[in-house]
Amino acid sequence: MNLLEERILKDGRILDGNIIKVDSFLNHQLDIEFLNKLGQEIYEHFKDKNINKILTIEASGIALATVVSQAFSYIPVVFAKKQKTSNIGDDLYQSVVKSYTSNKEYNVTVSKRYLSSDDNLLIIDDFLAEGNALKGLIDVANQAGCQIEGLSVAVEKGFQDGGKIIRDMGYDLLSLAIIKTIENGKFEFDN
Repeated sequence: MNLLEERILKDGRILDGNIIKVDSFLNHQLDIEFLNKLGQEIYEHFKDKNINKILTIEASGIALATVVSQAFSYIPVVFAKKQKTSNIGDDLYQSVVKSYTSNKEYNVTVSKRYLSSDDNLLIIDDFLAEGNALKGLIDVANQAGCQIEGLSVAVEKGFQDGGKIIRDMGYDLLSLAIIKTIENGKFEFDN
């Protein structure tokens, strides 16, 4: 059993609607020492790729993306915003993303100043359920002409189709923990 699986068993919770809560260490309260270990695992998987930038989505992907950036000697992290603000401007890459947890659609945006065809990206997020956030980030990266070197998530819900969809698209997807089922209030992992 890996480090993240052990932590999910210890501190994770299951809510109605197949919602997995790991907010005590991953995406509400942050355990930085633990996140650094996860970041190192992601780095080890992708260290031989020519990655010069990380792309994520606000808000929960940012923490993991920043620790991975440190492992890559502090490469820039760009995050797609879920709300267009007046100070971001109009020269944007945009994609529509439907959130599994909030059941809302967001028009995510990234300023064209921060992504270009010179970028070799690692795309990172905290969770993967149906694959919508990753597909939206892939769309933004493709609009910018970026090379996608790989994708990584902390937790993949293996009982949903997102991981299969992304892998079937031909991408190198690293999931640090894949939850196979959450039946009877218990986590079962796909090893």
